[in-house]
Amino acid sequence: MDNFLTNIYKWYNINRRDLPWRKDRDPYKIWLSEIILQQTRVEQGKNYFNRFVKNYPTVNHLANAHEDEVLKLWQGLGYYSRARNLHATAKIIDAQYNGIFPNDYKSILALKGVGPYTAAAVASIAFNLPYPAVDGNIYRVLSRYYGIQTPIDSSKGKKEFQELAGELIRGQNPGMHNQSLMEFGALQCVPKSPQCSNCPLVDSCFAFKNRLVTHLPVKEKKTKQRHRYFYYYLYDMGDSILLDKRLGNDIWQNLYQLPLLEREKALSDSELLKSDPPIKYPEVNIKYISGQKKHILSHQIIHAKLIYLEVQPNFNNPLPLIRVNKKDISKFAVSRLVEQFLHEAGLGLE
Repeated sequence: MDNFLTNIYKWYNINRRDLPWRKDRDPYKIWLSEIILQQTRVEQGKNYFNRFVKNYPTVNHLANAHEDEVLKLWQGLGYYSRARNLHATAKIIDAQYNGIFPNDYKSILALKGVGPYTAAAVASIAFNLPYPAVDGNIYRVLSRYYGIQTPIDSSKGKKEFQELAGELIRGQNPGMHNQSLMEFGALQCVPKSPQCSNCPLVDSCFAFKNRLVTHLPVKEKKTKQRHRYFYYYLYDMGDSILLDKRLGNDIWQNLYQLPLLEREKALSDSELLKSDPPIKYPEVNIKYISGQKKHILSHQIIHAKLIYLEVQPNFNNPLPLIRVNKKDISKFAVSRLVEQFLHEAGLGLE
């Protein structure tokens, strides 16, 4: 165990990346980075982190922001519940903790959108508290090195890895320890084709010695993906178009979109022309119907088309749809899918 940690710490001191959230131990910035980096690559996340810190340098600034502004700044990162929870948590810290980030694990864990991993990461890095932060990178490193074949997505597996991680962090510098393991998994012990020949642990790694590198870690559950069929309607009224806000407990909640027709199966263009559009208008010119786009989410696959309609400028839109000047479209937070359709239509550009 000692050699394992000693080698990883040495590797970390040489190979650690210069990341903006490592400049200090500000819990707000560490928390912000951890939320952004969920489901997001570090290189992409850095740009978003820098923009958020520039716009909201403290948790108080974020708490006082409008949700639409937060969602717009988040646009392109996906998993938008992260942004809504981020904003909600900032408000909680502002109201309940006088704008001061809580400094104990249980209070951090109680924050909206914060799970055991994020709470441990913030507690250890910002406050030097000995809580192991077990993420996908650490699961992979521990599974391969110690030869643990218990599925990481099982209750038994999560408990087993958490207990091992807890043993490893005892007596160590918690923040440096967690970051070393995470960085090692992110850069050295990567999911596919790791450079085992250059690894400082190669002589004692169970997976390498037993040719199990590609088989570890083990997962038992396969994600079932639901197929959905979206048909977006772009109502072009000359200098403006119509947008709708997605409400309810569904993907892209509180983001804006084009008026939408959803069906349980794919429609051909001829079937689409016979279907009732979201808004009926007696005089329309169908400019074009796009090809189908496939947009893959973690549990869903969206099959989408755009129907571009030209209508008279005096068209009265029904509520809650809003009429938006084309030059202002970029101010509204939309999903990546809608953004792509707007760009293809020559709209939504800065």
